Amino acid sequence: MALFGKPKYTIVRVKKKEMPEGLWTKCSECSETLYSKSIEENQKVCPKCGCHFSLSAYERIHMLLDKDTFQEYDKDMLSADPLDFKGPKTYKDKLMQDQLATGLKDAVVSGEGLLDGKKVIAIVTDSRFIMGSMGSVVGEKITRAIEIATKNKLALVIVSGSGGGARMYEGMLSLMQMAKTCAALEYHRKAKLPYISVLTNPTMGGVMASFAGVGDIIIAEPRALIGFAGPRVIEQTIRQKLPAGFQRSEFLLEHGLIDMIVQRKNLKTTLSQLLDYLG
Repeated sequence: MALFGKPKYTIVRVKKKEMPEGLWTKCSECSETLYSKSIEENQKVCPKCGCHFSLSAYERIHMLLDKDTFQEYDKDMLSADPLDFKGPKTYKDKLMQDQLATGLKDAVVSGEGLLDGKKVIAIVTDSRFIMGSMGSVVGEKITRAIEIATKNKLALVIVSGSGGGARMYEGMLSLMQMAKTCAALEYHRKAKLPYISVLTNPTMGGVMASFAGVGDIIIAEPRALIGFAGPRVIEQTIRQKLPAGFQRSEFLLEHGLIDMIVQRKNLKTTLSQLLDYLG
């Protein structure tokens, strides 16, 4: 006979607290799970491996230009649908989807502001909007901003984050923006004005083959993917294995396509020093 009776247990069910969304971020390179706030405080660079996360156009503007000095150009310019493009999703639907998701009208932000007190024209493409691809609006806004820089004798800084190249939804009208932006840059060059091109991950296709690839000085962020066709497309075409790190910033610096690699935390200072040097 037991000395004591059977113990009575009370089961208390504690409701598990839900984890707020966006609290943690997994690094795409080292797979480390990181506190999102610590990444934000580190300019969206992984503190473990140095992976440079993508920035929106406005985040980039705020990071590079002096506070409250940016004046945007052509903010409400909208893309047309010249081909009445239809596929799994129409071009109009795709534009509307990305406008709602990003708060942008198209894939580029342009304007003027101060960089360490120096007045510059700044242009930034945004990879969140149809992969930062270049359609008529992107080409027109870039060209207009370059022409303002030339007219007012201002230095030009273009930050490219465009994995989409020329925008297939607009056909030839998209491809002609490559020539148009480069023609505007040639007039800027003839006026002996500096143009610094900053390449971020990714900068590909028609963007790299036009305005992004013709800077007086070309800077890239670490480990950025830079090129025309992607590595897999090239391997399938030539039926050869590409070298390790092919089309990454470090490989391209070694082979002379770019002039320097700059950590994001040092980019504003580097641009300021280059603008002082270039006059």
